[in-house]
Amino acid sequence: MSDNPLPILNDLPVKLERDPFMRTLLRELSGTLQDVIGLEEAKGFISVVGQRMGEQINEEYCGTLQVPKLTREQVAQVLVDLKRRIEGDFYIIEQDDEKIVLGNRKCPFGDKVLDRPALCMMTSNVFGVIASENLGFAKVSIEEAIAYGDAGCRVVIYLQPTADAQAAEGREYYQT
Repeated sequence: MSDNPLPILNDLPVKLERDPFMRTLLRELSGTLQDVIGLEEAKGFISVVGQRMGEQINEEYCGTLQVPKLTREQVAQVLVDLKRRIEGDFYIIEQDDEKIVLGNRKCPFGDKVLDRPALCMMTSNVFGVIASENLGFAKVSIEEAIAYGDAGCRVVIYLQPTADAQAAEGREYYQT
């Protein structure tokens, strides 16, 4: 008996590769969570994963840059860079001492993010953890999202608990 009884399988044009498989897996997992326990609870589960990833990514950048804390300018650049590394297309719209505003033309989850707004909690938590760990406070407001059918994303990371920050819908993060 041959080790490969169906050698024809190797030549079949089956579209199954690791990256699309993992994005589809996350899409189906988040969709199942949204359907079974509801959107808010699904966001809660995904936010825990995002928080842990944010902590790891923050440690990686601080260690690589050999700094104990990132400056506001570095935080903004790191947020854009980390998304670039996972095939997002985030860019800085504006930044000052009160907020960082980012735009995005391409989601790292690709089309798998459509109708899966719970996946946006990955962005919120990673951004919120990195900003708050380095700057003390962050409130992340996702004003537009590809997941909701918008053409792109607009994410505001408030760095001070101003009246604008308090009025914005979003999640607050504090330095641990």
